[in-house]
Amino acid sequence: MSALSSFGQKISGLFTRYASPFKMAHDGVVGMNQRNISYISRYNKRSLYPLVDNKLMTKHIAVEHKVNTPKLIGAIRDQHDIQNLLQILGNACEFCIKPAQGSGGKGILVIKDRNMENGHFIKSSGEEMNMHDVSRHLTNILAGLFSLGGRQDIALIEELIHFDNVFSGFSYDGVPDTRVIVFKGFPVMCMMRLSTSASDGKANLHQGAVGVGICVRTGRAVRAVQFNEPIEFHPDTDRRLSELKVPHWRQVLELASSCYEMSGLGYIGTDIVLDRDKGPMLLELNARPGLSIQICNNAGLLPRLRLIEALTKKQRLTVAERVAFSMEHFGVWDN
Repeated sequence: MSALSSFGQKISGLFTRYASPFKMAHDGVVGMNQRNISYISRYNKRSLYPLVDNKLMTKHIAVEHKVNTPKLIGAIRDQHDIQNLLQILGNACEFCIKPAQGSGGKGILVIKDRNMENGHFIKSSGEEMNMHDVSRHLTNILAGLFSLGGRQDIALIEELIHFDNVFSGFSYDGVPDTRVIVFKGFPVMCMMRLSTSASDGKANLHQGAVGVGICVRTGRAVRAVQFNEPIEFHPDTDRRLSELKVPHWRQVLELASSCYEMSGLGYIGTDIVLDRDKGPMLLELNARPGLSIQICNNAGLLPRLRLIEALTKKQRLTVAERVAFSMEHFGVWDN
């Protein structure tokens, strides 16, 4: 076979593997430019971005609006505060340290226990860190090593989330979360992000986490992908992903929907976790949610967004009414 013929076969394979732009447009797939111009720029005021880009500010407005969120143990704002870490922690043995302006799970440190005898902190992997190690991590956060644009940052210390046992086997060494795209207060598309060994226990799809499309009506799995390729089983636990169903589903959607009034942003991604004792909790908000949720659901966002835009502007619906509308119109049959 000639080199030219071989090259032609490779190109042909690429076109059969990836959909054309015309096919994606026909299926209502939203691209980055359309998302940025038609939805983010149009419905998200720039002045409100700090409310979601800074997790400490998000925490404050969540508490103000009585939105369930992990309790804030304390905040490290400058180098001097690091010296007071033990006083800030008190008797807390389980906690999570994260940068206020971080993204993609960078800089998150999860401590599962403390050895009071030697003063060491124990990570979920069983590895121990001494006070110097933790202090250095906090210094890196303050210096902006993990923040957007490398800006100076604040370290948040939150209570640790204990994920519901119903998700056992669906995630590897990490807390699974539910991403809900909310448009003008309506939940329009959902997925669960499940950590893997490839993603280093983080729910980041670009790093190798599994994305599972979730039916808005039922909370059941629609389709699962890893690195944008369909899969049937979790790569580390072999759990069949089609068995995934999110409990307290209406409550999850109502929590996501309420973030519209809380933030004032018209197009947002809400990340929600399910604590085994405290139920659905808001983890964070994203004013520029990614578009891979469409791959996980095998469906385009555009028809759903346009349906919401077509609703009369004078019609004011409650959170419960908006969720009921979404559950009725964005069920699995739309995929």
